[in-house]
Amino acid sequence: MEINNMQVYFEEKLVNSKIQFERTIDCKHTEFDDLYPYMTEQPQFFWYKRYVAWQELLTLVQVAEDFEYDWVKAFTEKQKAYIQSRILDAKVLDDWYEEQELEAEQEQSQ
Repeated sequence: MEINNMQVYFEEKLVNSKIQFERTIDCKHTEFDDLYPYMTEQPQFFWYKRYVAWQELLTLVQVAEDFEYDWVKAFTEKQKAYIQSRILDAKVLDDWYEEQELEAEQEQSQ
């Protein structure tokens, strides 16, 4: 695979993984729901689904780093810090969108 094609591939996979993780934060349907449809009734399923999406995101970031691909441009500074700390906790879920929400509010007020 050419270097240019590989960068496009990693960027696409990383953005898709970020979207998948964000959908779990928002409790929206993901591909994971289709794998385990009988589990959606279980309250712990949503946390499990978030951890799976988080791990996928961390794995893609690690692979991107291994290939020296600049993955940080797809994330805010706070999101980058959360990814680098590698720990998924309630703070990550509560504050993941914080900077994006502030930017949206600032744009609306102008």
